Amino acid sequence: MRILQLHSDFIEFEPVKREVAEAEESDGRKQRVEDALVLFTAVEEGDSEETARQAVKDVEAFLDKIKGRRILIYPYAHLSSNLAKPREALHVIKEMETSATEAGLEVYRAPFGWNKQFSISVKGHPLAEQARTYQPTQVSTGEEGEEEVVSEALKAEERLKSDFFIMNLNGDLVPVDQFDFSAHQNLQKFVAYEQSKVRAVAQVPPHITLMKRLEMVDNEPGSDAGNLRYYPKGRLIKSLLEQFVTQKVVEYGGMEVETPIMYDLEHPSLASYLHRFPARQYVVRSEGRDFFLRFSACFGQFLMVHDTQFSYRQLPFRIYELTRYSFRREKSGELVGLRRLRAFTMPDVHALCGDMAQALEEAVRRFKLSMQVLSEGLELGPEDFELAVRFTQDFYNENKDFVFSLIQLLKKPTLIEIWPERFFYFTLKWEFNFVDNLDKASALSTDQIDVENAERYDLTYVDERGQKQHPIILHCSPSGAIERCIYALLEKAHAEMVKGRVPKLPLWLTPTQVRLIPISNRHVDACILLAEDLKRAHIRVDVDDRELTVSNRIRQAEQEWIPYIIVFGEREVYSKELAVRKREQDTIEKMALPALIEEVEERVRDKPYQPLPLPLLVSQRPIFVG
Repeated sequence: MRILQLHSDFIEFEPVKREVAEAEESDGRKQRVEDALVLFTAVEEGDSEETARQAVKDVEAFLDKIKGRRILIYPYAHLSSNLAKPREALHVIKEMETSATEAGLEVYRAPFGWNKQFSISVKGHPLAEQARTYQPTQVSTGEEGEEEVVSEALKAEERLKSDFFIMNLNGDLVPVDQFDFSAHQNLQKFVAYEQSKVRAVAQVPPHITLMKRLEMVDNEPGSDAGNLRYYPKGRLIKSLLEQFVTQKVVEYGGMEVETPIMYDLEHPSLASYLHRFPARQYVVRSEGRDFFLRFSACFGQFLMVHDTQFSYRQLPFRIYELTRYSFRREKSGELVGLRRLRAFTMPDVHALCGDMAQALEEAVRRFKLSMQVLSEGLELGPEDFELAVRFTQDFYNENKDFVFSLIQLLKKPTLIEIWPERFFYFTLKWEFNFVDNLDKASALSTDQIDVENAERYDLTYVDERGQKQHPIILHCSPSGAIERCIYALLEKAHAEMVKGRVPKLPLWLTPTQVRLIPISNRHVDACILLAEDLKRAHIRVDVDDRELTVSNRIRQAEQEWIPYIIVFGEREVYSKELAVRKREQDTIEKMALPALIEEVEERVRDKPYQPLPLPLLVSQRPIFVG
């Protein structure tokens, strides 16, 4: 059983569509419950009456803390991919209701088996959002009742006690409960998310709707949860982002390599490191041996560096891989579209440095690289993300100026987390965190200062005296997972729509940059010739030759977020100018073809290019998402 528990000011819900044959009867009326603990509940295979009673017992204990007695049990299948059969699930839900009523609670329940619309207002206190997971026998954090490899670092992270501050632009550390967030609402949302530690979501994030409507990405029901299928448009965007990040890392000095995706679970160095990384693992068995699927590029790169000869003259030693894929066995209730996955593409660049002074200098360079990747590639500026810097107290005592230098580069107040001691292999970690439309945060760019793994993997360089030394290692992803980049772009676009602005993607990532709409069939050939001129200029162009009205085709082009739309008729055949509809500006401008090409080239500049991933004629395209 999985429960997302939200202490709410109110929740309103309305049954919309019967989903299963076993659905309960409902009059379809909207209901409202105020000041209640809402229990979004997914019943899984193996759950029983005992599971239900244990869950209610925990709810009682929580209600005692918040001085409440009212609950709403809300059947919610989206928290799990391992659901019980509907009849069994309904039985467990009813047992929860009975147990809670017998315990003296005021109990409400949403109808089982229905797709429901809901709106909810969650209270702002630190305990307002909680996630719980139950195995068929007893409370556990395991995944679907099966045996899994859980690192010691992940267990330590769950027990982790730390102090949170905001560092202002004067370098002062202000406790989060004393900081004035009035001019920093996004930062306030990020801090609330960090302190609550609730990663599951109670409603579908906007980017999921957009990624399907734009025919980019979708869930793959034939695979494990958290593995996605990419349609041609989505594959184009993902590929271009992969090329862009790689281009920037190579310019920075990263040497690109490729390494395996699975490693021996019993390899002494790997097994030790696995337990120092806070992530759950996939394990596969082959010829009597257990292997784990990599969750980063560290293993392969470190084993490669172990066999490499280098000296202080080659430091910093920068090595890079774009991992397609990295694997982390995230909890099913936390898997959300492109935001949190079990298989993802991670650009991973390590730098080996001779000492801490060199490591800090290199870390600043990589911080600037990450800002450049987000600003130039995703058009995300400091106003779009929040910085978190996390470190041990000892590190801060010795390197306060370094920490403050990062805040000065970003020029905005920053969340600081201080650990009393080192729990992981790194002594400092920073991330750029994107806060989405559901107020959930996700790390994009990140870097770590690793003071353990050089010794663990016996990585050495030769110093000026000819002696072997262990370097300090920096772990950086300048963009974060490529999938999360797309998630951030779509969530930002939705936020723009909410503000009444035009949603868009960066032009260089837009699948169709120019659409030609012939007024009649006799103008299709002329449009195809014009498209050839644009293609030679490395502009992605298509021709909407469907037998629809011009206004309908214009409307559909705008719904696809196509930046430049050109209606082509007799006037355009004989004129040197085109009437270019610029969607983002909501204007129509007369432009000669060379001027249009020049404008597009100026906007995309030196970004990677790939041709249109679909047939030139829209009439020849399949519909991937119905």
